[in-house]
Amino acid sequence: METNVSNKAKWGMFAFSIPVMIWTIIPIIWIFATSLKKPGDLTNPDKSSFGNFWPKEPTWDNYKLIFSSDGAGELFKPALWNSIIICLLATFIAVILATFCAYAIARLDFPGKKLILTTALAVSFFPVIAMVTPLFNLWRQIGLFDTMPGLVIPYLALTLPLSIWTLSAFFQQIPWEMEQAAQVDGATSWQAFTKVIAPLAAPGVFTTAIIAFFTAWNDFVFSSNLTSENARTVPAALAFFTGASQFEQPTGAICAAAVVVTIPVVILVLLFQRRIVSGLTSGAVKG
Repeated sequence: METNVSNKAKWGMFAFSIPVMIWTIIPIIWIFATSLKKPGDLTNPDKSSFGNFWPKEPTWDNYKLIFSSDGAGELFKPALWNSIIICLLATFIAVILATFCAYAIARLDFPGKKLILTTALAVSFFPVIAMVTPLFNLWRQIGLFDTMPGLVIPYLALTLPLSIWTLSAFFQQIPWEMEQAAQVDGATSWQAFTKVIAPLAAPGVFTTAIIAFFTAWNDFVFSSNLTSENARTVPAALAFFTGASQFEQPTGAICAAAVVVTIPVVILVLLFQRRIVSGLTSGAVKG
């Protein structure tokens, strides 16, 4: 009887997930289809199938445009490199700091431990737009405006609190006795951490790094307000795309750039799906 109920529940969840997946994937397909259209075909239903959905004569011109040396390419290629470098730096720093902070919170008993977690949670809910104006004025005064460090530091305000919370929950599930056993065998606290705790925490750390990277990769507010040209990332650069004339919107080029930016995220999720799920579920259940 339990097996029948379990199977019914599985089929019920499967049936429920199908419309959810369709609802989610249609906008993505629409963006990809738009990136394959010529500028003149965007508003001409006769040039598309299924209404104005899929182009009858798909073209890769928009992708060539964003990687060319003129027009949109001048904005997109430097912005893509800026996004990769800045997001990797912010993720690396956030995960390293959060690992030590979360380990201390999970293992040590000291005054203000709950206050640290509460503060991290409060910072996560703080509206990002409220920090832009004071940071804009401060960054211009101290020379960090339109620089990579000027974006990495604000990104830490987005990624570090989230990383601390995720890793704190994970470290609390690692048995304290394993570290004590290593110290009894002669290992120092650092050796016990690097050789015992760190390998066990690898799934949680990896999952946290992925989430932190996605958070920084998708930021628009900081990038659009704290940069001008030199350190602008892709989400902000898309807002500055221009068409062939003042009467033409670069819709196709923007969609092509959006598809290119989404590809690394999709690849990371597909390659490391099991590790991400393992990391998310490991800290969710007490053992």
